[in-house]
Amino acid sequence: MHLPAFLPRPAARTLYAATAVAALAAATLAPLSARAADLSLNVAEGPATEATLYIALYADAASFGASKPLASQSLPLREGKARVVFAGLPPGRYAVRAYADENGNGKLDTNLVGLPTERYGFSNDAKGKLGAPDFEAAAIGVDADLQSAIHLR
Repeated sequence: MHLPAFLPRPAARTLYAATAVAALAAATLAPLSARAADLSLNVAEGPATEATLYIALYADAASFGASKPLASQSLPLREGKARVVFAGLPPGRYAVRAYADENGNGKLDTNLVGLPTERYGFSNDAKGKLGAPDFEAAAIGVDADLQSAIHLR
């Protein structure tokens, strides 16, 4: 390796070492940021009347069961449809639950026995037995940009 004449040898070695460390750090960290993915969801079969879609993203079974989302959004349904994007997600398994608030009270209404009276749905169009599905039934793997659908019922 030829060192520039204007730098003393120890200073040049330090400069080359620092440059090598910076290049290695950049090469190591670049794939981490490149792994972030967008989850795009097409929600369909909502009510034809005016309604607000509430949609929540969960990263694990504990938060799914406790209704403590990693992220959530609300937006108007247009002709019973909506498109939602959760951007910049690290690789992993996620579950989504959604409902259409038809009367504008900000919650999923139920009847006297606890069955929903407004439309709702889950990722993978998962269905539960006498309640919501478990996280594993609704979980979808996200390791790159992904499009999925939820059909409200």
